[in-house]
Amino acid sequence: MPCPAIPVRPPGVYRPRLHRVLLVGLAMLLSGATALAQTRVEWVATTATASWVKQPRLGAATGPADAIVNLAQPLQTIDGFGACFNELGWTSLSGLAPVDREKIMRELFAPGVGANFTICRMPVGANDFSRDWYSYDETPGDFALKDFSVAQDEQTLIPFIENARRYNPALTLWASPWSPPTWMKLNHHYAAAEVKPEYRQMMPTLADNGLKPEQAGKEGANLFIQEDKYFAAYALYFTKFIEAYQQRGIPIGMVMPQNEFNSAQVFPSCPWTATGLARFVGYLGPQMQQRNVEVFFGTMERPNQALVDTVLRDARSSPFIKGVGFQWAGKGAIAGIHQRYPNLKLYQSEQECGDGKNDWKYCEYAWTLMKHYLSNGANAYLYWNISLQKGGVSRWGWSQNSLVTVDQAAKTYQYNYEYYLLKHVSHYVQPGARRLATSGVFTNLLAFENPNKSVVVVAHNDSSQDRTVRLTVGQQTVAPVLKAHSFNTLLLK
Repeated sequence: MPCPAIPVRPPGVYRPRLHRVLLVGLAMLLSGATALAQTRVEWVATTATASWVKQPRLGAATGPADAIVNLAQPLQTIDGFGACFNELGWTSLSGLAPVDREKIMRELFAPGVGANFTICRMPVGANDFSRDWYSYDETPGDFALKDFSVAQDEQTLIPFIENARRYNPALTLWASPWSPPTWMKLNHHYAAAEVKPEYRQMMPTLADNGLKPEQAGKEGANLFIQEDKYFAAYALYFTKFIEAYQQRGIPIGMVMPQNEFNSAQVFPSCPWTATGLARFVGYLGPQMQQRNVEVFFGTMERPNQALVDTVLRDARSSPFIKGVGFQWAGKGAIAGIHQRYPNLKLYQSEQECGDGKNDWKYCEYAWTLMKHYLSNGANAYLYWNISLQKGGVSRWGWSQNSLVTVDQAAKTYQYNYEYYLLKHVSHYVQPGARRLATSGVFTNLLAFENPNKSVVVVAHNDSSQDRTVRLTVGQQTVAPVLKAHSFNTLLLK
């Protein structure tokens, strides 16, 4: 059978459909290459032996994604990251040469340099990392607070904060007391628990506080005197604190009425019931509102959501509560509160403090805390101690971790593992960023989109082997090899 005739294209005649297909395909390939070229990926990694190491440039990857960042599903807005200004933080840094102290402060607070801290906490009066107990008015019965003074803070907290604000004048501050003045408490003592023998067995360095057994407070009971004149005086105490700092050029944007209000501690502390705090907020709220200072409920250190419900539903306090702070076991309540009050601001107000060893194991645990809080709606994440002397021992004998350890004898310092972990997030995630939803088989990560549309992905490889993770962000896929037990940040511009 003869072959059919093959049509011959006359000179000058072309096949328009085929030509268009080829042009479109070529354009798609070129546009994809252009998009990849325009997407710059910055990648840094930290392991136990090498911190903040810049990694090689990543090229495009193929194959199914292990993790997908969903740009179309933005979640909560991030207010920022930071830590707490404590007296022992300043005294430790003051033991260094001024040039070294300034290097640390610049690294922590200067925008775009290091940790890029934008929001920090401070105590109202003494806390457990103060030099000793003090309040702003220890004159019994001084309901008009004629003897109110922040003179103690002029030696430590005020210069600490002023130094930080020189590097970042826009630094946001919030504050909470650990204890009211002693004359406002039923036990007339700064602490709420005696130092029992079993405590000393666990912590031999624990200092005696002089509290007698009959003075001890307890969870579920108010140690603050529940009388109107005391509530009014304590609201005035907050007001004078806000005004005293304002006069020194330091604005306080938010307060929480009590640190860990369920906990009777051997250091400055004061248990309250949620109802007692709701009653006090009824006095505190109007005073703060007049001064454009927000009131959050907290800090919540129990996994009991009903405590938050009590204050949010009480007519005396509900008009004034703009958010809630969670720490320690309070991590068990944040998910439920976020689900039921999706528009409520939520802060992780104090990262768990460790044991003063500042080791890699605790750093990896700290990542699980950070991931838990931010995955469950936290708008801000606060570390605890900025700086401590070697050993990290408080005035009351508790050794804790810090971002920076100072050896005052040798006049040297070092950044600890948890500093670099926090920097992996805070250096790149800008205030106003949105956390992004993720999916896939690799889940040990957090993702954010900054206001400038850059995307930040922070990933932890907690295994003992290097692992390749194919990561898809929008139309781009990259495949970084995450070193064993490493933290990694990828910035896609």
